Amino acid sequence: MPFSTLGLRPELLKALKPQDYPAPTPIQTLAIPAVLQGIDVQASAQTGSGKTAAYVLPLLELIMRLPRTAPRRVHSLVLVPTRELAVQVGDTLRSLAVHLPALKITVVFGGVSVNPQMMGLRGSADVVVATPGRLLDLVDKNALSLSAVQTLVLDEADKLLDLGFQDELQAILKLLPARRQNLLFSATFPPAVQSLADALLTDPLRVDVLPQIGTAPDIAQRAISVEAPQRTQLLRHLFQSQGWKRVLVFAATQHACQIIAAKLRKAGINAEPFHGQLGQGKRSQVLADFKASRLKVVIATDVAARGLDISELPVVVNFDLPRSAVDYTHRIGRTGRAGHSGLAVSFVSPDTEAHWRLIEKRQNISVPREIEAGFEPQTVSNPAHPQPKSLLHPQGTAHDPRGGIKGKRPNKKDKLRMAQQPSGQ
Repeated sequence: MPFSTLGLRPELLKALKPQDYPAPTPIQTLAIPAVLQGIDVQASAQTGSGKTAAYVLPLLELIMRLPRTAPRRVHSLVLVPTRELAVQVGDTLRSLAVHLPALKITVVFGGVSVNPQMMGLRGSADVVVATPGRLLDLVDKNALSLSAVQTLVLDEADKLLDLGFQDELQAILKLLPARRQNLLFSATFPPAVQSLADALLTDPLRVDVLPQIGTAPDIAQRAISVEAPQRTQLLRHLFQSQGWKRVLVFAATQHACQIIAAKLRKAGINAEPFHGQLGQGKRSQVLADFKASRLKVVIATDVAARGLDISELPVVVNFDLPRSAVDYTHRIGRTGRAGHSGLAVSFVSPDTEAHWRLIEKRQNISVPREIEAGFEPQTVSNPAHPQPKSLLHPQGTAHDPRGGIKGKRPNKKDKLRMAQQPSGQ
C-alpha cells in the first residue's frame, strides 16, 4: 500500500523521500487514517518502526485543513520525556513540512536559557514539541497558551504516564481543552501505566503492531557472567578484541558514567559520558560526535534509552542491568534499527543474576550465560543454565524484546549510598 492511499496531500507525499520512506510501515498504515478521522489512538510498536511519522504526517495534514485565521494558535502539542527526543521530533516535523506554506513549528526543552524560546514563541505556533517541565515554565511566563490545542500527542507515552512525570502531566492536562484528540505512542505500555492511559483516552483505536517473522529487529542478545569489579576491564577488552566501531553503554548512575568514561579514555578509547546533568550544549556535541563516528563509546544513563535514533549503531552494552524489562526493551532498541542487525550485551554479576532471570522471564527469552577467557567469575551463580559459550564464537539467536515489569526500586537512601560509592570498577 503506497502513502498516496492514506489521505495525505501532495505536498506531504513530495516530502517523503523514497530512501527514508519507501512504503508505509504497519504502524503508519493503521495509525494515519485513524488520526485523520480525529479519533483517539493508543499505538504500540517495536522501536524503529516509524512511530514518529505515524503521527507527524496526519498532524500536518489536519493543520493544513484548518482555515487560516489570525492570530495563530497552537493546534497540536507533542510531549516528549527528553531534550534529545524533542529535537528529533522537531526535525521530523520540519523535514515533512518542507513543502507546506506558512507553518510554524516550535521545539522547547529545559537545560538551556528560556529567553530565546520565549522569543521563538512570539506570535504563537501551529505545533509545539516540548518537554513537560519547560512547557509549564513557558506557560507560567505567559509565553504561550494551550487553550486552543486540538490534538495532544504523548511520544514515549509510557514514560510520560509514569510516576516521574505524573504531576507535570496532570498540570498540563488542566490547561488543555476538555474536548481534544489524544494520541499515545510508545514501544511498551506496561500494566502499571495502562489504567492512566485508559483514563486519558475516549473510545480509542488501539493499535498493537507485534513484530512478525522477518520484520522483528535483528538483535542478537548476549549475557556475560562477570564479577562486578571486572566489568570495566571486560568492556575495554571486548571493544578492542571484537573490533566494535561504536558502542552505547548503559550505566545506572551519572557518577558511574563519568567514572567509566574516564577509565576508558585512560586506556586510549575515545569515550564520553551522557546524562541529565550535562549541559545541553555538551549533550548535543556528544550525540553529534557519536552519530558521526568521531566518538567511539558513549556511557549513558537511561536518558539515552528513549527515542534516540542513531543510524547503524552496532552494539549496546548493559554495564548495569536496567531496573525493569520495559527499560531493557528500550535500551536494546537503540541497535538493530531500520533493517540493520545489532548486538545487545548484558553484564551479569552473581549479585544481579536473580534480576537478570526476572528480565528473561518477563521478556520471554532465555539467554545462555557466556564466559570470556580471563574474566571468569569466581562464583557460579546459575548452574541451571546451559554451559556458557565464549563471545568470540556466539551461537545465539535474536529474540523478541517485548514485555516488562518493574523491578525493585531503590529508595532515597539507596540512591545516596550508590552516588557516594565509586562505580565503574
